[in-house]
Amino acid sequence: MTATCHITVDAAHTTGALDHAWRYIGYDECNYTYTPEGKELLAKFGALPDAPYYVRTHFMFCNGSCHGTQKFGSSNIYRENADGNAIYDFTYYDLILDTILATGNKPFVELGFMPEPLVDPKYKEQPELGGVNRYREVGWTYPPADYAKWHDFIGTVARHLADRYGSAEIATWYFELWNEPDIFYWHGTDDEYCMLFDYTEHALHEALPSARLSGPACTGIFLHNGSRTLMKTFLAHCRDGHNFCTNNTGTRLDFITFHAKGSWLPGNDTAAKSVPSVGSLVHQTELALDVIKEEGFADREVVISEADPDGWAAGGIADNPNMRFRNTEYYASYVAATYTRLHELCVSRGVTVRPLAWAFMFPQEECFSGTRTFSTQGIDKPVMNLFRMFAQLDDTAVTLNGDAEADPSIDRALIADFDEAAPTRYTGEGAQTVIAGLATRDTETNDAVHILLYSHCDDIDLHETHDIDVQINGLQPGRYQLTHQRIDHDYSNAHTRWLIEGSPKYPTGDQYEAIKQASTLHDFVPAQAIVVPSSNTASTDTSAQSGITLQFAMPTHAVSLLTFTRL
Repeated sequence: MTATCHITVDAAHTTGALDHAWRYIGYDECNYTYTPEGKELLAKFGALPDAPYYVRTHFMFCNGSCHGTQKFGSSNIYRENADGNAIYDFTYYDLILDTILATGNKPFVELGFMPEPLVDPKYKEQPELGGVNRYREVGWTYPPADYAKWHDFIGTVARHLADRYGSAEIATWYFELWNEPDIFYWHGTDDEYCMLFDYTEHALHEALPSARLSGPACTGIFLHNGSRTLMKTFLAHCRDGHNFCTNNTGTRLDFITFHAKGSWLPGNDTAAKSVPSVGSLVHQTELALDVIKEEGFADREVVISEADPDGWAAGGIADNPNMRFRNTEYYASYVAATYTRLHELCVSRGVTVRPLAWAFMFPQEECFSGTRTFSTQGIDKPVMNLFRMFAQLDDTAVTLNGDAEADPSIDRALIADFDEAAPTRYTGEGAQTVIAGLATRDTETNDAVHILLYSHCDDIDLHETHDIDVQINGLQPGRYQLTHQRIDHDYSNAHTRWLIEGSPKYPTGDQYEAIKQASTLHDFVPAQAIVVPSSNTASTDTSAQSGITLQFAMPTHAVSLLTFTRL
């Protein structure tokens, strides 16, 4: 792009609510929650001005050592004695939930996976298993041997939660049954998942009638894959199927979950270039919303309970060199572009969709190893600063238009060779550079206007500079302070500083402090006073207003937050 990008904001024209749909995060390893590093990161989210953030994590029902490791966790919430009698121990389960709450956040409770004493023992018959712990390898993915015992287990957990936290508090949480039951996380059939949901729903709502429960938490929906089949089967079952638990028709469904990823980057340390696709993630969401509408659930809230550039959080650069994007400003601009386009999709369809970022931190990892995280060794990545920008936006959107917005037809052309059952490698070459964003106004005081602009191209290796011309109309006359915060290669980017410091695996002392200082959200230019003349009224006739014009440059991968605060 060589021409100047023109952005126009009308601060006087509201377009509806902006509900901060990004306030959702998650991770596999439930035991990382209460580690010092985990608590530190959760506290950062809990301290954001739009907190609480909703926290989802796997393995909450599993048996094991109760020490977190990559892709596994445990709480030992349920065991049985030699006579088969239930033994409940909520020590670690409560510790995880208490930590989420104590850091200023809310639980997004995943009901899974299967406790070892409840698992159908068929998993032990798999001949290909050669490890020392078959339960840890695959047992937790199986259905229960006895659905009545699962019902009792869920009922006991629900009553414990009611006693400990109170039904009013729990009504503000989310509950979700299982994770990705269309793939290896579930070794039952689609009908058996529906059966599990029926027993779970009955037991949970018997103790907690106001709890919000969802399913099916399936993987990305394409035209011809198992996730689409499961979603249709599950929704039809909830609508008018035979309830396995009550023998009635249909099952209560409070909201709906599925996952969407922009790419799949497998383990291959010599992998050719591959990047995430914003368009593919949005495309999967559109296909899922089509199914939800077709099955009669268009009125339900939707949470994309994993909405990410790719599908393997624990993998790093050593596993696939394409994971490099996670350390950089690219990850921030990708999320900004994706979440903005999902918001636009919600507005156009009149639905509510909330994306959850499946990212956290890994204790003791090498610095900037490329895992999908918000921080590394306590040093925040650029993507964390994007959430600091998001959190500053107000709750009412105002008009923002530009001449470099996304063209869906270009997305369709670029991802046309994706196999609709399993996306293939995508390089991003030829992708559009999109410059767009969100603008909000504080309608309570009229004292602040925020404009979040991003520049993003899927091609990670495209490095251009774009001239930006922003016209802001509709500001109340008076004096304002203008601040301009920026995320790019040079600003709010600890990774760049880490490279300058020689890429130390475990930085210490002054070196560590220099890298960490670079991880905070920085101003692009010093704050300045702006005077809006009285002729620039709040009239809806913006053509008659002189407005304020700002000009600056943005790299291909960057995010800016402009804030006008009345003095």
